[in-house]
Amino acid sequence: MKILLLTNEYPPNTYGGAGVHVEYLSRALACLCSVDVRCFGEQAVDLPNLTVKGFPNDPNYPAPKELARVFDSIQRCLNFNTSGINTDIVHVHTWYTHLGGIIAKLNYGTPLVLTVHSLEPLRPWKKEQLGGGYDFSCWVEKTAIELADAVIAVSQDTKDDILRHFNIASDKITVIPNGIDPQEYQPVHEPERLARFGIDPNKPYVLFVGRITRQKGIIHLVRAIKHLRPDLQVVLCASSPDTPAIAKEMEDQFNEARAKHTGVIWIAEMVDLPTKRALYSHAAIFCCPSVYEPFGIINLEAMACKTPVVATAVGGIKEAVADGITGILVPVRLKDGILSEPVDPEQFSKDLAEQINFLMDNDDLRQQMGEAGRHRACELFSWDNVARRTLKLYKTLRP
Repeated sequence: MKILLLTNEYPPNTYGGAGVHVEYLSRALACLCSVDVRCFGEQAVDLPNLTVKGFPNDPNYPAPKELARVFDSIQRCLNFNTSGINTDIVHVHTWYTHLGGIIAKLNYGTPLVLTVHSLEPLRPWKKEQLGGGYDFSCWVEKTAIELADAVIAVSQDTKDDILRHFNIASDKITVIPNGIDPQEYQPVHEPERLARFGIDPNKPYVLFVGRITRQKGIIHLVRAIKHLRPDLQVVLCASSPDTPAIAKEMEDQFNEARAKHTGVIWIAEMVDLPTKRALYSHAAIFCCPSVYEPFGIINLEAMACKTPVVATAVGGIKEAVADGITGILVPVRLKDGILSEPVDPEQFSKDLAEQINFLMDNDDLRQQMGEAGRHRACELFSWDNVARRTLKLYKTLRP
C-alpha cells in the first residue's frame, strides 16, 4: 500500500504531540508500506519507503493578521492537492490539514482516515488565538470527521468525546493510542546537561515539559509552586505560547512564584532530544497538569525514563498513567462540563502540590513507580505496535 500523511508539524518544525505522533508513525509505517508525508515547511526527505515534502507558506499572501494562520492552512491544503495525489489512503492529522483530506477524498476518490489528537469544541480558549477562525476550525473538523471513512481516536476517552460531539457511527472509530520509542527514551545519567540551565543535580526537582497553552494547564502548576516543599526545585521546560495574553500571564505568574520559592527555573526553549531525555531522567517527579489531554505523549516519555508522574485525571492520561502504580492522578472538576477551566483553580493548584509533596516524602514509592512506568511504556505503547494496528485499519478500507 501507499499512504499519504498530511500534517502541519514535521521535524524540524515539531512543537506538540501531534507532530511527535506523525514523525514516529511515519517511520514505523515505512517499515511496512510506502509512506508519503506532506507537511507545512520546507522539508525534503527521500528515503526507502518514506518521502517527506514540505510546503512553505507565501509571505506575500494577503490575509488579515488575526486570520493569517487559518488562510495559510487553507492555501497549503490546496497545494497538497494540486501537486497531484496517487495513493491508497490519505491520513490527516489536526484541523490544519483536514481541508486537504476533504479535497483529496472528493476529487481523487481516496479513502480518508483522520486521527483525532484533540477536538476543537473542547478547546474554547482557541478563540483567543484564532478569533473568528475558531468557527472555521470547528466547521472543518466536524466536516472531516463526519465525512471520513475511518477515524482513529488516541484513547477511549477521546472516542467517547467524538461520539458526544459529532454525527458518526461508533464502528467507524478505532482506538489506537500514541506510542513511545523505548530506545530513544530511557534513563540516562548526564547531569552535565542540566548545568547550563542552572539546575542543581544534587537537589530534587519536579519537571514540566510542554507548550504554554490553556490546554496544558501550566499556569495551575506555576500557581502551585508556593505550596511545594521549599527544598524542591521546579523546572518548567515551556515555550511556544499560544497568545501574547497567556505569554504575559505566564511571565507574571513565574516572577511571582520565583519571588517566594527558590530554585524555580524556566527553560523557555524547545530543547533537543538528548537534553529532554536528561531532564526527564534526573527529575524526581514529572507533572502534567493538563485540563484537556486526549492522550499525553509526554507522560509516556517521562515513564520510559523511569520518572513517576503526577498528572490530572482527564482524557487519555487516565489510560497512559496507571494511578497508584506509575504515578498519581489528581481529580479536577471543570466548569460547565467543558474541558477548559477548573471550577476552583486555587484548590486544583493545592491538590497538585499536595500529591507532589506526598511523592517527594516517599522515596521508595517513587522508585517503584519509576520502574513500573518504564515497564508499562515499553510493553503497551511501542510505535511498531501502533503502526501495525494502523496498517490493519487501512487495509479494511482498500484491501
